[in-house]
Amino acid sequence: MSLPLPLPLSLPRPSSLPDWSNVDVVHRNTVAPRSSFFLYDTEAAALTRDVSKAKAQCLSGKWKFHWSKSPFDGPRDFYTPGFADGHFKDITVPGMWQLQGFGKGPHYTNILYPWPVDPPNVSYQENECGRYVTSFDVDDSFENHQLRLRFEGVDSSFTVWINGKEVGYSQGSRNPTEFDVTKYVEAGKKNRLAVEVYQRCDGSYIEDQDEWWLSGIFRDVYLHAFPKVHPVDVHVRTDLDDKFRHASLRVKVDVSASCSVELKLLDAGHEQVLTRTMNVAESDEFRLDMNNPHKWTAETPYLYTLVLNFAGDTRCSLVQRVGFRKTSLIDGVFCVNGDPVKFRGVNRHEHHPDHGRAVPYDFMRRDLLIMKKHNINAIRTSHQINDPRLYDVADELGLWVLDEADLECHGFGEVGGDAASYTSDNPAWREQYVDRARQMVARDKNHASVIMWSLGNESFYGRNHQAMYDFIKSVDDTRLVHYEGDWNAQTVDIYSRMYPDLDYVESVAKERDWKKPLVLCEFLHSMGNSEGNAKEYIDLFYKHPRLMGGFVWEWANHGLRTKNEDGEEFMAYGGDFGDEPNDYNFVMDGLLRSEHTVSSNITEYAKSIEPVQTLSLHHHNISIVNRYDFLTLDHLVASWSVVCDGREFAHGDVKIPKGIKPHTEAVVTAEGFHHEMLQEIHNEAYLQLRFRMKHETNWAPAGHQVATGELRVSRPLSVNAIQSVEPPMPKSTMQMASDSLVSITSASGRSTWTIDTVTGTLVSWKRATSEVISQPITMDFYRALTDNDRGGHGREWLERRLHQTSTHVKQVLFRETQDGITVEMKHRIAPPALAWAVDTLWTYHFRGESLAINVKGKPHGLGLPSTFARIGITLGLVGAEQVKWWGRGPGESYRDKKFSQLFGNWASSVDDLWVDYEFPQDGGNRTDVRWVEILGDKERLLRANFGDLDGASFSAMSYSTKDIDDCTHPHELHKRKREDTLVRLDWVHHGLGTGSCGPWTLPRYSLNADQEFDFDILLD
Repeated sequence: MSLPLPLPLSLPRPSSLPDWSNVDVVHRNTVAPRSSFFLYDTEAAALTRDVSKAKAQCLSGKWKFHWSKSPFDGPRDFYTPGFADGHFKDITVPGMWQLQGFGKGPHYTNILYPWPVDPPNVSYQENECGRYVTSFDVDDSFENHQLRLRFEGVDSSFTVWINGKEVGYSQGSRNPTEFDVTKYVEAGKKNRLAVEVYQRCDGSYIEDQDEWWLSGIFRDVYLHAFPKVHPVDVHVRTDLDDKFRHASLRVKVDVSASCSVELKLLDAGHEQVLTRTMNVAESDEFRLDMNNPHKWTAETPYLYTLVLNFAGDTRCSLVQRVGFRKTSLIDGVFCVNGDPVKFRGVNRHEHHPDHGRAVPYDFMRRDLLIMKKHNINAIRTSHQINDPRLYDVADELGLWVLDEADLECHGFGEVGGDAASYTSDNPAWREQYVDRARQMVARDKNHASVIMWSLGNESFYGRNHQAMYDFIKSVDDTRLVHYEGDWNAQTVDIYSRMYPDLDYVESVAKERDWKKPLVLCEFLHSMGNSEGNAKEYIDLFYKHPRLMGGFVWEWANHGLRTKNEDGEEFMAYGGDFGDEPNDYNFVMDGLLRSEHTVSSNITEYAKSIEPVQTLSLHHHNISIVNRYDFLTLDHLVASWSVVCDGREFAHGDVKIPKGIKPHTEAVVTAEGFHHEMLQEIHNEAYLQLRFRMKHETNWAPAGHQVATGELRVSRPLSVNAIQSVEPPMPKSTMQMASDSLVSITSASGRSTWTIDTVTGTLVSWKRATSEVISQPITMDFYRALTDNDRGGHGREWLERRLHQTSTHVKQVLFRETQDGITVEMKHRIAPPALAWAVDTLWTYHFRGESLAINVKGKPHGLGLPSTFARIGITLGLVGAEQVKWWGRGPGESYRDKKFSQLFGNWASSVDDLWVDYEFPQDGGNRTDVRWVEILGDKERLLRANFGDLDGASFSAMSYSTKDIDDCTHPHELHKRKREDTLVRLDWVHHGLGTGSCGPWTLPRYSLNADQEFDFDILLD
């Protein structure tokens, strides 16, 4: 039975489209965007640049908060003055509500929209709503001022009320919003500020930016006080003459009413160098010339201070730091101040492991200091404008900034149809696109560090991008415009690509018909154990003038700190919060770990982009290249040393000639070095150079190392040579221990080895009565998959069952020789279900306390993999604690990720060798190792000698390959830690590449599986 509904019926539904689901509403009752500045009562206060002294109140802090499933649930009248909010919870502003215990939790997708796709509509029911309340007093000094309420960032959109009256609405999550709230604020009383924030709005369709979907007021909130006569906006532009020597300064000032404006330009010591005063009615421009000012570059970030004093009914002042520089294209080459520039850059998302996009200032500043200390000179603000304070720091420290609009709609590519037609080429969305360009340029236009604008990321290409470009050029003709989605650069000023291989990059560099430069806006995908072949890309950039360089993807992992049910802390990624759909650990793809601590990835990248490259040695003269863009090497000092196995043999200073120009080769002198001294060296030796800064800077102390060089000055010894110098030894003895076990005992009786003739393996090695090995010596062709393996060759390894091989013995022969006992074993190593195999011949030679191993192998058969992960032996050791080695170190290294690691004698604990990636995978390998010694309880357990095998590697870990593959978080893996240590001794090891999103391992670093092999290892 149905009952009639009473009419009219009141339902919690809007009578018209809500602002947050109306493509035609971007802002309501907001003030026009402006450059980022604070006003001060006096010039002296302004020069402090101390925001606490500004004519503004920061409203950030503890607010009251209520979460609802949708805007139509919960207390919709929360903004009214008499509303009782005692049941509201505390929340921190800035912050993301999902990270403060509210809502369904964080959600990660790379591309997919995590809601039904129906642009511009978003769900009325599944759209979380956060209601914020705070109160504030107005400072007495703000009387008779225009009051502006400024939100630096709110995700995704919001409505504002003050004292129960609606002020307005805005969207564009990472863009600032400013309201004139003068008529809403009451002096002499507590004012009630209420903000309703919507998790999603129509604008969310163009904020699909490969990061956590998080919501809230995540940047600071300010109440600004502007006198009746005040600056509305300030636009500072610098230009240089044709010789890039003398400069002009243009300062456009918009004011609220006619007033006198005094301009002063101060140098870095705050000495006045220019001044001018003029009356401004509504808008006017100061034009001043300056003879040969200091130029701003990322290497020489000289900043002047512009002071503007406004004389109205109430005086006020502002300051803006100014860098004189000019960007241009000269014959298709990107130049600053007339000189070619290479971007040695990174993509930087805003991320903090506890606060998400609400990144504290000190944490952000530390990011930029780490960049400078690792030779990085450029930031792409992927994929939105960053905290406004970042640009101040970039101006100060010296970093190029590719400033990117808050725009990406990558998810439409997964929906079907013409992806651009949804928004990018849809006229209904034109204003939303142009607004994001307008907000970006308005806020950041006065920063010297911002040398290029970007129209966004992965949003296909359409007429709305053309409209963005046209708008930008209409208000700022001093910078180039970038957008990778404009594939043929028909609109924008440069070509841009993501993750191309080296051959493609070089082909573009050589293409004569292309008149614009090429930048790799994303390359060297730094996911997990990565940065293979970074050096090859950087070398290519410097080989061709029209290659601008690139930006590594990306700066840091985006793990969010959380705990499992047992209280164990870990860094979470997609799916760890029950978020579906998700893109799993694709958010863990940074040079830094989630806590923004350094990893081997950034160490390798820093080496590849170091500003001094060492080329060759002739007598005591060393050829180098200055890869700075503007600096000579006069600010550096250098030293040399010769290192050989066992010690640092000699050392001295390097004489650097004055005035070595950027991008040129030169010769430096290793004073005191001569080849005759090498005659005293009977081991492998290297000449190593270290280049350090003479003086302290604002980002590093004196002595900070910016580059190293390494040149081999003698040949290494081989395994055979090691054996040949040993004196004759008494023979070992052999006896049957059982039907299948044969024991071999050294003449001294200190060592006993046992071979199982059924399995054809060495199953025991005793020294005195103590067992040395915990599992037999076996051969392996597989490693735990790295993220790059999973996107590259690793898929084939799994398909061809490389991880499931087993060994079948075909023959075991024993024979005595003049100096020992030799055992030959023929094996067939093969996977189940498939026809490929590797036939091996093992030769064990027992001599004295040593075991010399030779392995010959022949891969063959149908379905043979194209590559192996490794060719080497694995054994288990009991009681291993410490490791010493001669080779590259001290950090991990692989065939294509080793140039940051220098040759030397290194030592580590077994535990410290392991690299605990936030998604478990192979790590901790050391390559180009000549010998490794493993100790327990301060006594040697095992020493392995590789001889002259460039590429020979070792690793020692407490986890099996299977355990590493099976676990998805470090805390899971730690529970499987073994009591023994697995030692991997490899003849050769496959490179890493960047196959998680980009080219696979280069052929020169790949381990081809179709080649026969023959290698030696000496164990004692």
